[in-house]
Amino acid sequence: MLHNSMSKPFPFLLLLICGTGFIFGTVELAPLQGADPIRVSTFRVDVTPPVGSPLCDGLVIPAASIDDPLEAKGIVLLSDQLPIVLVAFDWVGIGNSGHDRMREGIAKELHTSIDRVAVHSLHQHDAPGLDFEADEIASAYGLRGVCCDSAFGARVIEQVAKGARESIANAKQVTHVGHGAARIERVASARRVLGPDGKVKYTRTSSTRSEEARNQPEGTIDPFVQILSFWQDDQPLACMSFYATHPMSHYGKGNVSADFIGLARRAHESNTKVAQVHFNGGGGNVTAGKYNDGDPGNRAILTERVRIGMDEAWKGTQKRPIDASGLDWKVQSVQLPLSSLYQDESKIIEKLNDTELAEGKRVQFARHLSFAKRIQSGHRFAIQRLRLGALQVLHMPGELFVEYQLAAQKMSPTPVMMAAYGDYGPGYIGLAKSYDEGGYETGPVSRVAPEVETILMAAMKELLSSNEP
Repeated sequence: MLHNSMSKPFPFLLLLICGTGFIFGTVELAPLQGADPIRVSTFRVDVTPPVGSPLCDGLVIPAASIDDPLEAKGIVLLSDQLPIVLVAFDWVGIGNSGHDRMREGIAKELHTSIDRVAVHSLHQHDAPGLDFEADEIASAYGLRGVCCDSAFGARVIEQVAKGARESIANAKQVTHVGHGAARIERVASARRVLGPDGKVKYTRTSSTRSEEARNQPEGTIDPFVQILSFWQDDQPLACMSFYATHPMSHYGKGNVSADFIGLARRAHESNTKVAQVHFNGGGGNVTAGKYNDGDPGNRAILTERVRIGMDEAWKGTQKRPIDASGLDWKVQSVQLPLSSLYQDESKIIEKLNDTELAEGKRVQFARHLSFAKRIQSGHRFAIQRLRLGALQVLHMPGELFVEYQLAAQKMSPTPVMMAAYGDYGPGYIGLAKSYDEGGYETGPVSRVAPEVETILMAAMKELLSSNEP
């Protein structure tokens, strides 16, 4: 069902992103006076895990040191509508009940509907994840705290919600929105390289040792970074950037890092002096594998290439006037089809009981069961769309393949940006044909069935064609 989740007038629209630091003070959410302006404020929250915390859902060694901090960065837009909250974490993923509770905590603090809260991760692997129910399931099999630190996650929910609310005191009026785009060179490449038989022949992971695999064509990607910005006349106030790729150069040694995407975001923000949040687009089947053999020195090289692209997109920004009449938020609620691999609970439990498996592998089955229970309960996923004048942003679940992003751009004559890695529960989300092509991404790490393509494409089309405020 397509709906605008605003049931009554409310003093502001909130757009949240995450990052280090806090803004303190209490704010009365008083009605705005006058001709329906939009206002914006920004904040950041430190979401770096304690040393010893699980990383990458327990699939790599726990945090041993902090190379650089992890952030959750926020933008707050105020108008006469219910708050909208958009969150982007330097975490591997926030899924299932973790995603629900994060959105619920923020919505409660800001007196808004959960439908108007979008939570995303950038998917760095030397970073924590969050799934409360998976941790509870794993605990029943002697694996408490292996996939995530639930107590730390609960504290972060409170801190992010508080940071969003308290930032409103510094809101500034928005008179224009801007948009710029630029190509990022020699970073993204197709993860799945097909052979003559139409099956996956090479899998280019984030760091690909095989020279033969690296020498294959770049493949299907979206090479452009897009930046949406908020302005008061000629003064930039805040921006959001969007680019589709796995964000890792190297990982797995316990060194917590936001990796090249987080480092590039910080470099660009330092150059512009404008608060920035970055979202990962449909990067499920996109990595830096063609351009990265795993040498640790490549992190700085990839960082600089992304930073250059962001700088060029910023320089190319074109502004358009905006007021509250140009702002719209809509939601399409969908049910996702469960993979046939996870429809028999007894088979999942058998793996959870298998003490011959590594702990990280066993907790994966706790995450599989968490998602299966979610689907079997009739849970619906929120596909969300923000419109600011002619600019649109889609908020999507899972490790979405880049073809969804490219398809969305063809559905609208005006710019469309995509934030994927919302609810992390589904894992990889391929096209229907991808499941016949083989490969890692459409095997056990995808918890949805091939019919997912029809469902998501229909939701995207309806949202992007619904432009009336």
